[in-house]
Parts: sequence; C-alpha cells; structure tokens
Amino acid sequence: MAATEPQAEVRASPVSVRALVTLAVVALAVYGLDQLSKFLIVSNLTEGELVRVLGEVLQFHFVKNSGAAFSFASGSTWIFSIAASAVTVFIIGFSRRIRSVGWAVLFGMLLGGTTGNLTDRLFREPGFGVGHVVDFIQVIGFPAIFNIADSFIVASMGLFIILTIRGVGLDGKRSHGTAPAADAASDAEPRPSTPEDSK
Repeated sequence: MAATEPQAEVRASPVSVRALVTLAVVALAVYGLDQLSKFLIVSNLTEGELVRVLGEVLQFHFVKNSGAAFSFASGSTWIFSIAASAVTVFIIGFSRRIRSVGWAVLFGMLLGGTTGNLTDRLFREPGFGVGHVVDFIQVIGFPAIFNIADSFIVASMGLFIILTIRGVGLDGKRSHGTAPAADAASDAEPRPSTPEDSK
C-alpha cells in the first residue's frame, strides 16, 4: 500500500569527479617530487655524506632507513611494506566516498607519501619488500632524518586535525552543534505568566 511505502527512495551519492581528480593529482605530485628528490640524492651523494643547505638549520644527510618514517623501528621493513600496501589499497577503495576537496587533498598527500616510501621498500636494496628507504632531510633540533614522503604523511595528519576541528565531513559539509539552536528556540518560546509578572 502507498501508506506503507517510504517517503523518499535512498540513493547512493554520485562519485565526485572533482574530488577524485584532486586526490589523484596531489598523490602523483607528491610521489613524483619524492622519487625525483631521492633520485637526485642517490645520484649526487654517497651514503653518509652531508651537505649544508642553510648552515646547520637545514642539511642534506644521505642515509638509508630500514624502518618506518623518521627511522622508527628499524629492522622491521617487511612489516611496514605490508602496512603501506594495505593503506594504499584502502585509500584507493575509499576514494569514491570522498566529496570534499579538503579531504581529497589529505588522502592525496597520504597516498603519495605512502607509495613513495613503499616504492623504496619494494625496489631498492637489499631486496624486494625489504628495501631501505632513502632519507636525507636533516633539520636542526629534530632528532631524525626524513624525506619528502615523510613530510607529506605528517602534513596529511595535520590537515586531518584541522578538518576534524572545523567539522568538515567527507561530503564537504560542515557539521554544527545543536545546542546553540536549541538554546535559541527555548529563548523564543513564550513563558507562562506568573503573579510576579503582573506586579
């Protein structure tokens, strides 16, 4: 019967071409920049060599890292290769749900950085899946040497915090609390008169 039918049919939201293109462009740009920088470092420096760029503030120090970002957990390369592969597959599969350009940029940076380091682990020495990641950026006061991919992975986490604080959802809409609206509605409601009001 018509009375029992739902008022409106729920339809799946269309894929956002703009968000997908943004994600892909950002990911390719990050990946390309990361791999180009590593190629230049490997081609022009020997392992362990240090080049001062801005005195001691910024230096290029070529090292090879068998661990995660910022040399964490060295010696567990194969674990991070599996984790990076899982993250890559997840982002690619999840990308169709993204409608927000901000979130597309976030996942693009994360995808580009993850695949940048994953490429090193898969195709650099000492072997497939256990290759060492090329790190070369050394900043004064920072305890670890890192690369372009690491920088964008961290930047994506920062953007995640910003979008979350601002209440921006994957659909690009901002969520607002209901408390202010409820307070305004309660203020607008007429109060019953009391004997005190007639004095």
